[in-house]
Amino acid sequence: MTQPLVARTREELATALGGLGDTRTALVPTMGALHAGHRALLARAADLADRVVVSIFVNPLQFGPGEDLDRYPRPFAADLAVCAEHGVDLVWAPAVDEMYPSGPPSVRVSAGPLGDVLEGAHRPGHFDGVLTVVAKLLGQVRPQVALFGAKDAQQLVLVRRMVADLDIGVDVASVPTVRDPDGLAAASRNVYLDPQQRRSALALSRALAAGEAAAPQGARAVRAAARDVLAQQPDVVVDYLALVDPATLVEVADDATGSLLLLVAARVGTTRLIDNTTLTC
Repeated sequence: MTQPLVARTREELATALGGLGDTRTALVPTMGALHAGHRALLARAADLADRVVVSIFVNPLQFGPGEDLDRYPRPFAADLAVCAEHGVDLVWAPAVDEMYPSGPPSVRVSAGPLGDVLEGAHRPGHFDGVLTVVAKLLGQVRPQVALFGAKDAQQLVLVRRMVADLDIGVDVASVPTVRDPDGLAAASRNVYLDPQQRRSALALSRALAAGEAAAPQGARAVRAAARDVLAQQPDVVVDYLALVDPATLVEVADDATGSLLLLVAARVGTTRLIDNTTLTC
C-alpha cells in the first residue's frame, strides 16, 4: 500500500502537483476525521479521475463563536491511513497561517441569499467561510472535478452555484449520504455522542424515513409525519425541519409536487447534527 505524498506548504503543493503531470485530477475537500462518507467520496473520485488529491484543513472561517473549532477531531495519522487505503496520490494539509498567510482574508466569497436560510440562519457567515476556502482550494489544486457529499445538501447547492456564477472551470460531483448500520448519517461529529445520545440521534433518520413514507399523501403529510417522530424524542432539540425546493432552498407549499428536499438539523446534548433526504410528492 503506497502512502500518499503530503504537502504542507504552497511550494510543496506546487511541486507535488507538477509531479502528477497533465492528468485528470479530482479534489476531495475535507476537514479530516475521515469516515465512511469520505471513503465513498474517495472511491468515486478514483472512478472520475486519474489522480486524487485530498485536502485536510479545519477551516476556522466556517466556525462561529462558541462552536467546536478547538475540539474538532484531528486524527491526521488515521486520516492518512484511510487515504493510503484508497490510493490517494496527494494530501494537501496546510496550517491555518499557510492557508491564510495574512490572517483572516479581507476579501471573501459571499453565499448570498442561499446562504442565509436553513444552516445559514442558525450559523451566520458559515457558508461565506465554506465558499471562501473551497474557492481557494480549487485555485490551489486546479482540479478538473471536485467531490462533495450529499449529506451537506445546502453546501452542495452553494458550491454548485458558486462554480456556475463565478465561471470556475470544474465539474462538481456528489455521492449519496452514507449511513451507519443503525441509520445515523456518517459524520465526523458523531464521535462526540455517547451511546444514549447516539440512540436519541437516530430520531433524525427516522423522521426523514417517515417523511418519505408519507410523500404519496403530499407535502403537508410529509412535514407532519417527520415532526411527529421528532416530537417523540424530547432530548433532540430541533433547529429546523424544512421541506424545500432542491434548487432554490425555498420552503414549498403544502400542495407542492415533484422532487423535494427534506432537511433536519438538531442538537443532541452539545452535538449538532444535520441530515436530509430527497423525496417525490
